[in-house]
Amino acid sequence: MPTTTPTVTTTDRPAHPRAAARPEHRYVRAGWFAQHVVNRAVRRLARLGVAPSGLRELRVRGRRSGRARSVPVNVLELGGRRYLVAPRGTTEWVRNLRAAGEGELRLGRRVERFRAVEVADADKPPLLREYLRRWRRQVTSLVGDLDHTSSDDALAAAAPGFPVFELHPS
Repeated sequence: MPTTTPTVTTTDRPAHPRAAARPEHRYVRAGWFAQHVVNRAVRRLARLGVAPSGLRELRVRGRRSGRARSVPVNVLELGGRRYLVAPRGTTEWVRNLRAAGEGELRLGRRVERFRAVEVADADKPPLLREYLRRWRRQVTSLVGDLDHTSSDDALAAAAPGFPVFELHPS
C-alpha cells in the first residue's frame, strides 16, 4: 500500500515562496478599490490632460494577448532623463514592458512613444530616493520601511524588488 504525505497548511507562509526568496519577484497586489476605482479615475484624468505633475497613462503591448494595456504611472524626471519606477514590484506592466521593450505615455492628446531600458540595481538608489521623495504619500504602503531618508545601503538592498526603466524617445 503506497504511503501518502500529509498536507500541511500554515498561515505564516508567504503567498509566493519565490517572492520571499528572490527580491526581484516582489509584487504588491493592488486592492480592489485601488484597481477598479482609483486607477480608473486617475487614468481618466491623464486622458483628459488634467493629471497631477508626473502622472501619465502608460500603454504597452501585452506579452500574451498582443493587445494594448494601460495603467497610470508617475514619470520621474531627474538629471535630464526620464524613468518609470514600479513601486509595486514586478507587476504585469513591468513584465509587458520587458517583453515589448517599448510603449507610449499619454497625457491628454499628447502621445510620447519610447524605448525602455531597464536600469541596473547598482544605479537605482538615487532614483528610488527621488521617487520616494516626490510620491511618498502615494507609495508609503507599498515600500515597507523605505522612504527618501533611507540609507544608501537600505535602498541598494531593496533595489532588486523595484524595477526601474530609463525612457528613450523612439
